[in-house]
Amino acid sequence: MLYSKNPLAQTVIQLCKAKNIQHIVISPGSRNAPLTIGFTNDPFFTCYSIVDERCAGFFALGIAQQIEAPVALVCTSGSALLNYYPAISEAFYSDIPLVVLSADRPNYLIGIGDGQTINQKDVFANHILFSANLKLNFEHAPKNLNESEPAIIRSIENKLERMLGVKQELEDENETKINTAINKAILSNGPVHINIPFEEPLYETTDNLLTNPKVIDIEKKKKKIDDFFIQECYDDWNSYAKKMILVGANKPNQIEQKILDELAKDSSVIVFTETTSNIHNKQFFNSIDKLIAPLTEEEFKDLQPDILVTFGGLIVSKKIKSFLRKYQPKHHWHIDKKTANDTFFCLDKHIEATPNNFFNSLLPRLTHFVKSDYSSNWNEVKAKRKEKHLEYVETIPFSDFKVFDEVLNNLPEKIVLQLGNSSAIRYSQLFDLNKNIPVFCNRGTSGIDGSTSTAIGCSKVHKKQTVLITGDLSFFYDSNALWNNYIPNNFRIVVINNQGGGIFRILPGNKESKKFETYFETTHNFSAKHLCKMYELDYATAVNEKQLKYQLKTFFTESEQPKLLEVFTPRTINDQVLLDYFKFIK
Repeated sequence: MLYSKNPLAQTVIQLCKAKNIQHIVISPGSRNAPLTIGFTNDPFFTCYSIVDERCAGFFALGIAQQIEAPVALVCTSGSALLNYYPAISEAFYSDIPLVVLSADRPNYLIGIGDGQTINQKDVFANHILFSANLKLNFEHAPKNLNESEPAIIRSIENKLERMLGVKQELEDENETKINTAINKAILSNGPVHINIPFEEPLYETTDNLLTNPKVIDIEKKKKKIDDFFIQECYDDWNSYAKKMILVGANKPNQIEQKILDELAKDSSVIVFTETTSNIHNKQFFNSIDKLIAPLTEEEFKDLQPDILVTFGGLIVSKKIKSFLRKYQPKHHWHIDKKTANDTFFCLDKHIEATPNNFFNSLLPRLTHFVKSDYSSNWNEVKAKRKEKHLEYVETIPFSDFKVFDEVLNNLPEKIVLQLGNSSAIRYSQLFDLNKNIPVFCNRGTSGIDGSTSTAIGCSKVHKKQTVLITGDLSFFYDSNALWNNYIPNNFRIVVINNQGGGIFRILPGNKESKKFETYFETTHNFSAKHLCKMYELDYATAVNEKQLKYQLKTFFTESEQPKLLEVFTPRTINDQVLLDYFKFIK
């Protein structure tokens, strides 16, 4: 097998292999050649070449999101590394493991005016779990440029024993840093950065492994929930008749079914879930905004919980955040092994456990349910809202709302659904989705960048068909995502094109002014048709309900190329249709 002749590159690659990092996303460059040579010549690794580093970052994130294991990103030096930042921040807030391997110049070539050179050390400092800045052996630097080395080292350059000792210390230090970084990504589920300086020559190869790095195993510490703490939770739980559980972004099949069944039976508990919660039960409330948007002040007070329990990722619904900040519970507990956000400004317990561990410790202690009509009363309201929802859909003109109703109700069952941010995720919150469809969205930072790239990454490692529903701005913003040789033929994109950021039209203000259209709504006349031609995707379009229904009949069927359906909606009526919805269902 062919290896890079660079010992440091060999060390990094061998440790990635030892830690079972199989998927390597590489952006072409020169300084990262030692890594590229090593990864691409080892059949253990599955390598991808993605030119645009921002797209590469989200592509890797999509893979890691599905396999729930680290994916490595490899780039050259300079600004290439900075283009990973949007994906890194998303991974940081969404608990997705990425290992960034950035090539760099040696210290003595930084800050002297060389091209493709920036200060790469700790560049992701505020959004990274661990940064490892590796070092080169001191003898590699030209002597006249090596004044930064300690005097004791410069004075013993000809003393072989001392040189070998320092070299071994540097190798040990580098190996420890690499091990620590990768272990952190695996154990804590998040992004890490390993910055690797390489000297020329960069392209030399060998048939032999020159390194045998030490593998440091992960230390998994199991933390048992304190019995006194559980008893305290139990006492509070039994003292109140109104308990609300609010679930944010959550991986499919993460919560044990027996726990969900037990919570559904408790009349003093209501469970609010979101589209990305991936939790389903007939007794749960899966369209939060539909329930609470039309409430009166008296009804808000009646819904106000005594205890709020949250788990999962960040919450999409602005309305539930506004409600719980104004009508705060007496207690707010958040369940998460890593962090607890004080989203509603009343957090009093961070339960450092998994939801399964916590509820399996709490629920068996309950000998009876607290008498309450909390759940039954609000389930009646939910049923009425559902009736009004169906009635409203039948009355509205062709619009964003109508398109989401048609598309979501015609999704095949055996798919993975990826949603773009802004309007796509918010409209989806209003509909009852098939419980057998897993749903994902980049809600860590909630940016419109990278949705398409993430969905394509997901499609590479998922056996099911991947479907992306996205708005036009998000799609065009990430159009380089299609510059990708790995898009499977069954991949599907639905672009809802309302000629701009239509969701901003629900904001107060003069929506018909030129400044609003330019700086908020960002109106445009673009179409995805030419992009599809360039990147070889089958293109279909719809401009009314009849055409949309016709296209959906065959859109998800097998094809020889990926497909994109672009649905054009009338820009100026979408906001009013949405605002009228909440009035209608009251």
